Amino acid sequence: MPRPTPAQIAYGSATVVVSALAMLLLSQTRTGLGVGVVAVVALALGLLVAMTVPLPRTAARATRANEPQTTAAPSAAAAPTAVSVAARRVTGRRAPARAGGSRIREHSLRR
Repeated sequence: MPRPTPAQIAYGSATVVVSALAMLLLSQTRTGLGVGVVAVVALALGLLVAMTVPLPRTAARATRANEPQTTAAPSAAAAPTAVSVAARRVTGRRAPARAGGSRIREHSLRR
């Protein structure tokens, strides 16, 4: 389970305090059972608010990057002719063969 962000903690805590005070003032309860019910409802509401706070953009992008691609295969004109070294390390793909070119002048990172 991921750690809560500071925004989630702040929003959840503020929700618990404000909702508990509002419900206690509006219900005017004086019994222990009534205060207990208000506390449980306020905690549940705070947890709901904390879980619905949007994720930071970097985590959302990483989640989308891990999802499989559902688009159709790109056309030959849109396909890149070379794959960067970083992409080869991450995905294990090789660069496509160049038409009429030699690989003698390319540097090798593997020795």
